[in-house]
Amino acid sequence: MDFRMTPQQCELREAARRFASEQLPEVARELEEDDRPLPETWLRRFGELGFLGLNVDARYGGMGLGNLEALLVLEEFAKISAAVAFPLFESVCGPVKAIERFGHETLKQHILPRVCRGELVVAIAMSEADAGTALTDLKTRGEIRGDRVVIRGTKRWCSGGGHAGAYLVYCRLSDEPGAKGIGAVLVEAGAQGLSFGAPERLMGFRGVSSCDVILDNVEVPLENLVTPAGGFGKLMEAFDLERCGNATMGLAQAVAAVEDVTAYVQERQQFGRALVDFQAVQIRLAEMTMKVEAARLLIHRAVCNAAEGLPSILDSSVAKCFANEVAREVAGAALQLMGGYGYSKAYPMERRLRDAWGWGIAGGAIDIQKVNIAAAMVGRRFNQRRS
Repeated sequence: MDFRMTPQQCELREAARRFASEQLPEVARELEEDDRPLPETWLRRFGELGFLGLNVDARYGGMGLGNLEALLVLEEFAKISAAVAFPLFESVCGPVKAIERFGHETLKQHILPRVCRGELVVAIAMSEADAGTALTDLKTRGEIRGDRVVIRGTKRWCSGGGHAGAYLVYCRLSDEPGAKGIGAVLVEAGAQGLSFGAPERLMGFRGVSSCDVILDNVEVPLENLVTPAGGFGKLMEAFDLERCGNATMGLAQAVAAVEDVTAYVQERQQFGRALVDFQAVQIRLAEMTMKVEAARLLIHRAVCNAAEGLPSILDSSVAKCFANEVAREVAGAALQLMGGYGYSKAYPMERRLRDAWGWGIAGGAIDIQKVNIAAAMVGRRFNQRRS
């Protein structure tokens, strides 16, 4: 077991760190202030530099690298902000991987190269008003009519909603109960009958658009069927990788918080000496660093242990749960050390704390990950509907 990165991985991470730290801080500030998604010009630049679809097969325009390499780059972008990293997140561990893994070849050829070139962002449309944690209660329906699929329903909490170029829509494709009737269909923006609700105003995630996705008898080609009824298990396999991406996006807030506060306590003077000279501050820095390093190792273990490219539900849930909790704790501790400066919008620390809380909700709340962990430990799923 070797925890060292290869020279190639080190070079890749350094290239991503240099680009993100030199080019993106001002972009991140503007996206935060205006609460708008990353402009297309930057998205295409990401594509030109090879940062999108890092782990997508080269046949479809990707770099063909592994999931670990993709997450190394994602962490560096997410340290700048969730808004600048979101398109990368969706391209390396979001619905794009479900399309690559399970989609029709025609759909792969149509969608994946555009994602890798920075021409398209694919968002995931899962949750509904009464189906968030209880996802198998979803009511959105897809009906196969000859060579078309007709979809009707409303999706909630769609990150990228109203801005993404396509949506992977989880829907009920048969009358079978629960997960047995659920599959997923790809719907491109501009489809007749597709519309969007008002933009959500969230505590964090500014620059990552979110709104309801309304499907009023939207028709798409049958080739856009990514998984048929009964494919819910496959979708969740792909979602285990998305959990690792979510964990990385949260972890990055903590990593950046530690980096910023470490510099701050060496510069800030109180009682005639630097804050870092106080033992209590030293202990706090050490605690934050231990948690960050442990979270990163759990994430990397999950993707390195992945069978056939997708992590297990146990590994991914452990990594997400721990990293989400660490992100909140570390960002909060760093803000406290910076005092009024950490609480001020003139510095990015308060944004990191707000975004850190969001990642512990998105993609499956922290406590739900603990239920997943317990289920994996005892080898059976728990029926939450039974009192």
